[in-house]
Amino acid sequence: MFLRKAAFLLLIILSHFSSAQRKKKNDTVYVYEKVIVYDTIFLEKPIKARFDDIIFPTLAITDKIIPQNPKLKRARISSRKSIPKTTFHYGTEAGIGFKNSIWTQKLSGDNQQFGENVGVWAAKDIIDTPLSVMLNFNVYHWNSTFDLNANEDVTSLKGYHYTENSELLLFQRFNNRHFEYALHAKLFYEWKSIYPYAGVSINKNTYKMQFLIPEADGGSHSEDFRTRQINLGFSFGVQYRILKKVLLTADYQQYKLKNISLKNSSFDFDVFNTNNTFAERKINLGVSYMISR
Repeated sequence: MFLRKAAFLLLIILSHFSSAQRKKKNDTVYVYEKVIVYDTIFLEKPIKARFDDIIFPTLAITDKIIPQNPKLKRARISSRKSIPKTTFHYGTEAGIGFKNSIWTQKLSGDNQQFGENVGVWAAKDIIDTPLSVMLNFNVYHWNSTFDLNANEDVTSLKGYHYTENSELLLFQRFNNRHFEYALHAKLFYEWKSIYPYAGVSINKNTYKMQFLIPEADGGSHSEDFRTRQINLGFSFGVQYRILKKVLLTADYQQYKLKNISLKNSSFDFDVFNTNNTFAERKINLGVSYMISR
């Protein structure tokens, strides 16, 4: 009897122990399988894809990135803005040219009058555009192409002339050598190293004619009669930069001359006082030098 009870009790204990062992093993396997599944998906078995047409370059870090101080960067930007671009320029120029004045063609056998010129200029850029405006003042010296001398030649001007007050004037000499003063206002367009321009101009020619004035005591003295009128015209041309501060210039000028006359403030008398309008044309070549930075 005792042996049966002991065997039954031992069977219950073994059954309970076996059940407990199976439950603990199932829990352990479940946790292990879960870990393996997650490890397999994310670490041990990554997705492999094949891209036949796409090549990824090899990336390499060659420089160490050092963060910049934003305040220092703003200071550098502001320092650049504090240095404005120069928009005002000035300089000098000199050149040679040919002049054709219609009113002297009948007196001269040579239609082209050769001359030299010097000048100064100042220019201002129009901000944010390729345009600039310029003012320049030039002095021209034109050489003579004919010379009328009453002591040597017989001309239509030779002899005595009378003023409105019946004063006698004896013609002496005249040639077309003269100085010319001109002021130009031009508008330039910048294209690479080429600067085409157009503008308006005014000029004054200083032709001079000499007369001999008889005096009551039998003597005489000479007086000069000069042109005084201001003429309006236009000009256009082009400049080409060959060096940083050196430019070559070629331009054309044309003026309208009205009522050509030569006067003297002491006499009420006009020489060549006409109602005709004449054209005066010039072609000039020159070199311009920029003095400003």
